[in-house]
Amino acid sequence: MVRLLALTLAALTLAALTLTSLAILAGGVQAAPADKERGAKIYAKRCLMCHGEEGDGDGPGAKRLNPPPRDFTEALYKFKTTGADDPMPNDDDILSMIRDGMPGTSMPGWKDVLSEQEMLDLVLYLKIFAEIEEEKPEEQIDYGTQVATSPESIAQGDKLFHDGERCSECHGNDGRGDAVKRLKDDAGARTWPRNLTKPWTYRVSNQPKDIYRRITTGITGTQMPSFADPKSKKKLSIEERWHVANYVVSLAAKGHPVRPENTVIKAARIEGALPAKPGDAAWDGAEKTTFFLVPQIIAKPRFFTPAGDTISARALYNDREIALLIEWDDRSKSIPGDATAQKIAEPDMGQDAVAIQLPIAPSDGVEKPYFIWGDATHPVNLWKWQSGTTKAPEAAEVMTARGLDDVNKRGASGVSAKGIYKDGTWRVVMKRARATGDAENDIQFDEGRFIPVAFSAWDGSNGEKDRSHTLTTWYWLQLKPEAGAKPLIAGILTALILAGLLIWWARAAGARPEPGA
Repeated sequence: MVRLLALTLAALTLAALTLTSLAILAGGVQAAPADKERGAKIYAKRCLMCHGEEGDGDGPGAKRLNPPPRDFTEALYKFKTTGADDPMPNDDDILSMIRDGMPGTSMPGWKDVLSEQEMLDLVLYLKIFAEIEEEKPEEQIDYGTQVATSPESIAQGDKLFHDGERCSECHGNDGRGDAVKRLKDDAGARTWPRNLTKPWTYRVSNQPKDIYRRITTGITGTQMPSFADPKSKKKLSIEERWHVANYVVSLAAKGHPVRPENTVIKAARIEGALPAKPGDAAWDGAEKTTFFLVPQIIAKPRFFTPAGDTISARALYNDREIALLIEWDDRSKSIPGDATAQKIAEPDMGQDAVAIQLPIAPSDGVEKPYFIWGDATHPVNLWKWQSGTTKAPEAAEVMTARGLDDVNKRGASGVSAKGIYKDGTWRVVMKRARATGDAENDIQFDEGRFIPVAFSAWDGSNGEKDRSHTLTTWYWLQLKPEAGAKPLIAGILTALILAGLLIWWARAAGARPEPGA
């Protein structure tokens, strides 16, 4: 009996330890109550530089950030899971922003730097700035029954999105955020509608549930309204909001994601004339490659508030010419002098523009010119296209640059260009002869060679001019050699040689005397 009781106790102890271990593995050790003193120290070390000593979003680095840092004193939290009429967020809403950061902004995720306990301490301290540390939300989002994505749901969401310009008024017909009005948040800062074809820029995530939340609550402090508001003429039911969320998720298929492994623009060879316009069907057979754009912050005056973030390119060539099609999303068509364009632009509006950068004398090694307009010993060609003004049409210009302070403008110099703007995207074709006969001033395009290539872009409505623009680092352009019959002939010759050697070896082996003969 005693032995039985001992075995039973041992089994129960083992079970308890197992359950405890599983609980720890599943959810971690329960955090201690949040402590504002610890939170204050973490804030001073990690957050003050952007959000300011008083938590008002006016830190030393704030003026260089777009969008600006959150002002915690106002208790306006843009992304929350509480009801549309409840300004209070859940603590988990603040925690998730600290833990995961906000894509497309300067707010990083801190989960690899701070412990869960430290982040909870920070949540409490942030609430103290607005004196809401003791307040609790009274309303939570009503999710109803989630509608699974399907072609039917997406079609209904498409209709609701465009009906009465409910969402397309700001986000555009294709969801690229091509604004028709100038938007500002409650603090007066310029805001741009989200480009819904780029889910990696969503501030939270591109999951249907998170998109449903944004549609339901709106985004506090901005012009993104709540579509659950019973007073709104554009109000949507719970089911309708799920349909719109499913449609928004589907828009990612219209985007051009950056794939880090794709570093080469592969120019395909075609017979006949190259296309001179972006809409030509010949471009459908050219492979598209997309790259990230970053602001020019190296040379003064530095630029910290870009609007564009990616650029795509494809190329075609024939025996005489090469053409590149450049595409990038731009929320507005910037035409200086146009009253409609000026309404949604920054006061000092410039032309939209793009430039292709190529070394005049590509090296066979890894050496390249300086990526911002070359250097004294490694000059570059710049093919720049500008959208034009009300007084001047679009135009292409070729420059030879040996650095930002040594640029020789040479007119069009044989480069032709044509741009088309539609539904929030610029598409520009630039074309030139492969050989110009002036190797001292112009790059010559040889088939099969890997040629360094880089890009710059200017959004005129965002006040981008001169050195204020976005750019890429060096990538590669290759005129893919035509397959032809040479590889086949070489393969046949190799096979015949091998067959001959085998026949010779077999005959030689058969002629040898048997051992012991």
